[in-house]
Amino acid sequence: MRDEIFKIDFPTEIVHEGKVKVLVPKLKEFVKLPSEYAPSKAPVFYNPVMELNRDIAVLALQAYQRILNREISVCEPLAGCGVRGIRFATEVKGVKQVVINDINEKAFQLAKYNAQMNGLGERVTVKNKDANFLLSCYGAPRKRFDAIDIDPFGSPTPYLDSTIRALRNSGLLALTATDMAPLCGVHPRACIRKYGGKPLRTEYCHELAVRLLAGCLATTAAKYDIGVNIVFSHSTNHYIRVYATIKHGAKKADESIKNMGYILHCFKCFHREAVKKLFLVEHSGKCSECDSKMNIAGPLWLGRIFEKQFCELMEGEAKQRAFKLGRKIRKILTLIENETEAPITYYMVDKLCDSLALPVPSLRTVVEALRKEDSQASLTHFNPKGIRSNVPAMEINELLRKLATASCKF
Repeated sequence: MRDEIFKIDFPTEIVHEGKVKVLVPKLKEFVKLPSEYAPSKAPVFYNPVMELNRDIAVLALQAYQRILNREISVCEPLAGCGVRGIRFATEVKGVKQVVINDINEKAFQLAKYNAQMNGLGERVTVKNKDANFLLSCYGAPRKRFDAIDIDPFGSPTPYLDSTIRALRNSGLLALTATDMAPLCGVHPRACIRKYGGKPLRTEYCHELAVRLLAGCLATTAAKYDIGVNIVFSHSTNHYIRVYATIKHGAKKADESIKNMGYILHCFKCFHREAVKKLFLVEHSGKCSECDSKMNIAGPLWLGRIFEKQFCELMEGEAKQRAFKLGRKIRKILTLIENETEAPITYYMVDKLCDSLALPVPSLRTVVEALRKEDSQASLTHFNPKGIRSNVPAMEINELLRKLATASCKF
């Protein structure tokens, strides 16, 4: 192991994450200006901010293994220093083999060193290949992985085809997307090119981002007669994350495609509609509430983006683990579990109140008022000021007026 370290010719440090210790680039040595993004400047990519992402990935993989109830094989084709794959091998019970890979020679050497340092030389295989080439090598039926985690810098779409082919029937696929500007509508043309759907700069753009990524996955998988089931997703900081299981068969693919459609949004009154059609040709383009122009997002995934049983398994795992970010993770999981059966999209109470020139009530007050009227109402992990409800925007506006009037009497 000492021989390996001499091949690493840049400043490094040992960090502890989860139950492992890894040698990583000493990030502060690679920045000259405060505005520079340290992970991209280092010779090997490592982002400490993504620890929460990796924590949740451990929980999701363990939940998946519990469902299968057998040993599993895992691949991380964009490994960087290898911390994610090494954590899978160490912290997830039932993981038989992990293949981690990076095309960067220095990353390969560092990941190999880290696997050895954690005593995983036999269970973790480290490769130094192009990610798509590596995945293609495992595309044959008896070579495929049970789970593949794609965590790129930017969009995961260049890896979707090879990933889907390298995944076993009923396998788990985890995708990260960090290119939020295209997905949230700042660069719509880039989103259409990469994800095949049009975004919108709405207050719920992060949910649209998840649905655009899920839709891209579903349509890509359908080319190979494979259906997808989104079991979990989350939006945190500068990225989104989607977890899906796949099922082989043309009928399964057809069922997935039925979940594709469009979201129509009115920027004047905040009315929105979900239309489950692959081709939108019958809509008038006018808002049914205020007759203004409706803006379109999609095609995108309109099916569920969380599965209640999967969330419960993850929550159970989270309670048994002493993650450094455990409290934050448990809060995210609780919010998600409460919104698993909630309607598509959410309202931003402060934005609605601004448009109506009303004082902003507490979210708790709005949720309680909606529930008193036997309406659905739940908070969302996508935004701390967001509320999911089956009540139309116009009725939400009327409720906010009533709450403002009632508060003025006191």
